[in-house]
Amino acid sequence: MKAYLAQAKSEIRLSLTQGESLLVTILIPVIFLLGFTAIKVLPLPKGIHSRPVFLVPGTMALAVMATGMVSQGIATAVDRTYGVLKRLGVTPLGKSGLLYAKITAILVVEVVQLSVLFLLGLVLGWHPAGNYFDFIVGAILATVAFSGIGLLLAGTLRSEAMIGISNAVYLVLLFLGGMLFPISSLPAPLADLSKILPAQATSQVFYHTLGVGGAVPTSAWIVLIVWAVAAPALAAKFFKWES
Repeated sequence: MKAYLAQAKSEIRLSLTQGESLLVTILIPVIFLLGFTAIKVLPLPKGIHSRPVFLVPGTMALAVMATGMVSQGIATAVDRTYGVLKRLGVTPLGKSGLLYAKITAILVVEVVQLSVLFLLGLVLGWHPAGNYFDFIVGAILATVAFSGIGLLLAGTLRSEAMIGISNAVYLVLLFLGGMLFPISSLPAPLADLSKILPAQATSQVFYHTLGVGGAVPTSAWIVLIVWAVAAPALAAKFFKWES
C-alpha cells in the first residue's frame, strides 16, 4: 500500500505540474470552450441556441479523451522506452500497483478537469440538464475506453512514435467526435464512421446527461461499452513492459 500511495502521488504530481500535460488535459479544453463560445464560427445542433449547452459537455468529453489516451499514454510510453516500467515492475510496487497508481492519477486529473469546465460553464451561463448518474457511468466507461487505447499505443510503440501517433489519433477523434460541432455537419461517410468511434459516443452521452437532457441513444451506450471492453483487452494482450 505504501508503494502504491507513493507512486500514485508521483503520477498525480507529474500530471498536474508538467506543462505539456496541463496543456493537453486542461488548457486546450478551456481555450476551446472560451474561444468557441465567444467566436461564433462553428455550427450548433438544430434547436440549440446557447453555445455553452453544446460546448460544455463536448469539451468535457475532449478532456476525458485527452487524459486517458494522450497524456497518460505518452507518459507511459516514455517510461517504457527508458526502462522505468521494467524497473518498477520488479520493485515491491509490482506491475499491478503501477497500473493502479496510473489509474488513480487519471481519475484525479479528470476530477480537476471536469470541475474546472463545470464551473467555467456556469460562469458562461450554462445550466446542466440531465442525469448525473448516467453521466458518471458514461465518464467511467469513456475513461476505461480511452485509457485502453492509450495503453495499447504506449505498450506497442516507442515514445518518439507514440507522441506523433497519439496526437494524430486525438485530432482525428476530435474532428469526428461531435465535441465542438455536430456530426451532422460532416460529410455522410465521415458522419457514419464517427458513429462507431468512442469519441462520438462519449460526446453523445455527455450531451444528453449534462446538456439537453433526454435519453442517451442506445447506440451510443453500446459503442462506448464495446470500446471500454475491447480497448483494455487489446492493451493487456499486446502491452510490452520494455521496448
